Formats: sequence, structure tokens, C-alpha cells
Amino acid sequence: MLGGISIWQLLIVLGIIILIFGTKKLRNVGSDLGGAVKGFKQAVNEGDDKDKPQAKVTHEEQPNTYDVRAEEKKSADGVEEREERK
Repeated sequence: MLGGISIWQLLIVLGIIILIFGTKKLRNVGSDLGGAVKGFKQAVNEGDDKDKPQAKVTHEEQPNTYDVRAEEKKSADGVEEREERK
């Protein structure tokens, strides 16, 4: 006995669950649970790989930058305007 629950009581509960959800739904739940356990095991194993050196990434391309110089320009009205030159 498992803490006051007999095997017959467990079989009755299992039969009720199968009647309510159906075998297809239980199969999907089982495969989802198995996939979750598998993913958890892989994540735990990846944590052990921290001792291995990581690959280095280099960026050899030069970014496209433009040097801009602002100059003041006076208009015919005498008002200063700013102009950007590349």
C-alpha cells in the first residue's frame, strides 16, 4: 500500500482521467513533458561547458562615418545661418 491508497484506487483514478481527457491528449501531455525534461538536461549539461574557451568575434569592417564641420554663414539679411558640409 502507498500511504492508504491501493492499486485498485489508482487504476480507477487513471481510468477516469483517460475518460475525461482521452488518450490523444494524454499522449500529447506526455510528449511535451518528455521534451521539457530533455531540454532541462541539455541546459544543465551546457552549464558544465563553461570551462571550455569561447570563440572570439572580430569586427574587421570599418563603420561608415562622415566628418562634418559646421560653419556660420551670414545671409543677405545679416542673420547668421548654420550650414553643414561633408
